[in-house]
Amino acid sequence: MFKYFEPNKVFSITSKAPKYVLIFFITIVSIGLIEALILSPEDYKQGNSVRIMYVHVPAAWISLGIFSMITFLSIFGYIFKIKNFFLIAKSFAPSGFVFNIIALVTGSIWGKPTWGTWWAWDARITSMLILVLFYALYLISWRIYENKDQIYKITLIITILGFINVPITKFSVDWWNTLHQPASINIFTKSSIHESMLFPLVIMTAAFALFSLLIFLMKYNTELIKIKNKGLDRI
Repeated sequence: MFKYFEPNKVFSITSKAPKYVLIFFITIVSIGLIEALILSPEDYKQGNSVRIMYVHVPAAWISLGIFSMITFLSIFGYIFKIKNFFLIAKSFAPSGFVFNIIALVTGSIWGKPTWGTWWAWDARITSMLILVLFYALYLISWRIYENKDQIYKITLIITILGFINVPITKFSVDWWNTLHQPASINIFTKSSIHESMLFPLVIMTAAFALFSLLIFLMKYNTELIKIKNKGLDRI
């Protein structure tokens, strides 16, 4: 494992990637929107309001996945002194933060016709709100602190504490009686969601993942340009 990556070599690869990711994203999201808005059926109880699921659920998955990723990157980066891992984590965080907000907003919109209220202090919703606060703390810390050793320690602590909330968010609907419906998709057991709804959900999740990758590449390339402008050969 390399302790540091040379910005020039990394940038030669990442600078070319966004245009290909963008094309792939537009293709996948177009297919996903057609499937979600036109071809997928209405829910027998919720009607067309169920289509919010195709934005809400992937956004929640991506935000949880990215926070988990930045946590492990921070841990390994700190243990093995790989500063580039912190840079990667920092570059992924903005898209995770945005998708966390999207999940909260779409959940609120979906909750109005389903529960009769825009907001409820449900276990799943509350834990997602806590997650967005940890995202905010993480991003603010990078802006406040300039000392690299200090910021690495602070962001590591924030991500570890925030990661404790990830399994709570995932299993909150199983551990407590909540308004939020139980998980419809299970890896090890049969999923309760019909294939006609599962397929567009998977496609939209892939589209959101590609969008996160696109934002990451743009942010990461910007960070590498800053390093290059400072006249540094290594991170």
